[in-house]
Order: sequence, then C-alpha cells, then structure tokens
Amino acid sequence: MPAEVDDRTGHRSYAFDRWKRAMLITLLRDTGMSVKLVRRALDEPDQAVALLDRHSDEVDRQRRAQADAIAAARAVFEAQPEPRLQHVPATTVVARPVPGTPLGRDAHEWDRAEEIIMAAAAELVTTLRHAGVTCLGEPWRTLALETPEQDRRVLDGTGPFWTVKVAVAGTPERLPSLPADLNVQTHEAHDELSIFMPGRNTMAKYCTVVLRLLDAAPVDGDRFVNLARLRQEVRPDGVLSSAPVERRSA
Repeated sequence: MPAEVDDRTGHRSYAFDRWKRAMLITLLRDTGMSVKLVRRALDEPDQAVALLDRHSDEVDRQRRAQADAIAAARAVFEAQPEPRLQHVPATTVVARPVPGTPLGRDAHEWDRAEEIIMAAAAELVTTLRHAGVTCLGEPWRTLALETPEQDRRVLDGTGPFWTVKVAVAGTPERLPSLPADLNVQTHEAHDELSIFMPGRNTMAKYCTVVLRLLDAAPVDGDRFVNLARLRQEVRPDGVLSSAPVERRSA
C-alpha cells in the first residue's frame, strides 16, 4: 500500500520501508512461493530461510514428478503398446489381502495405495521364501473381488480393496504350512489379454489400460474380458496388465 496518494494526479508515494517490503515480496514470489508462504516469511522473518528450504524441497519433488511423467509419456508414445492375447498354463498361486489402502479417488490416494501394495507384495515374497517356497516370476496385484464377502467390502468402502499374489512352484498339497492370512489357490489354464505400459503405474494409465483392453476384447459374442479380475505386475521398466478371457455362462 502506498504511504500517500495525490488526489489530483493519482501519483503514489511510498515510504522506504514499503519499498523494502515490496522488494522482499518480489524476491520471494520469483521463487514460486505461494502468497500464503510469502506473507508468513515476511511476518516471521526468523522462519524465512526454513520456509525457503521447505519450498525448495517441494519444487525439487515436483520437478522429479514432472520428469518422471514426461519420461513415461514419451515411452508410451514411442512404444505404442498394444494388447496381445496369450495362453497361461495352470498355476499354483498364493494370495494375501492388502489392508489399509485408500480408495484411490485422486492421484494422491492412488500413489499412497501404490506404496502400500508394493510393500505388501515384497513382504509376501519374503514370507514365502522364508518358508522354503519357490516363487515363479514377479508378484502382482488384483482387486479383491473374488468372493461375495470381498465384493461387499469393496462396495461399502471398508476394504481391503486389493489382493497381492504370486505364482509358486509345486501343488497346493505339497506346499509347507503357511501363515493363516495366506490363501493357496489353483488358477486353471486360460487365455488372457495383456498390455505392457512403460513407466510407473498411475491412475491415468490404469484407466487407459482398461479402455484399451475393452477395445481389443474378442467380439465373437461368446467370450469377454473379465476386467474384475484384471491383474497388474509391476516391473522395473513398467506395468504388465492382464485380464482373463472367459466364456459367458449359459
């Protein structure tokens, strides 16, 4: 605010302390700090450096996130991933529900869920190895929609919403005793439609995968892609998403 305004000419005069404050505001706004943080830095000058450090950390985080997003977008456009149909043999699988994941209603919740699911998958593999079970390939995650009870918990928002699984060597009856929260399953041989998306898993990519699999689904009228059983295998260079191709019941 000016110290004085000439009513006749509109000329504004500023006191020296106002100029000093204006210059500090300009310095801080040039860093990209929000108006709220700028005001706090001016009102609490002893906290200004700490606020700048915090802002710098946030800028670095955003830059890394943007760089990752740019790299992922470039990889997708360069690779032009397309769904492919493949046959999967019968497999013994060990599953564990993943409690505590948020619904994934926005990007922040999605990223938080990703952290929890990845940790749960790594813990599942470690548990099986300590029990002497040989894991075949990488673990994957799928929506917890395999039983009526799981369906109900997903629909009413109580969860768990996800299950982590991994294929293992041997048949169910030959596996050693496992913790009670692990479920041994037999997946019958089946065909599935798969698509590999480079880069990290995001909400936008998940939705893109669903749409591409639907678009590439068999159209003979007798089969359909069961997206309720969509599974995702997170790899270092991207995510392999697969959904079984099933025959419609009579």
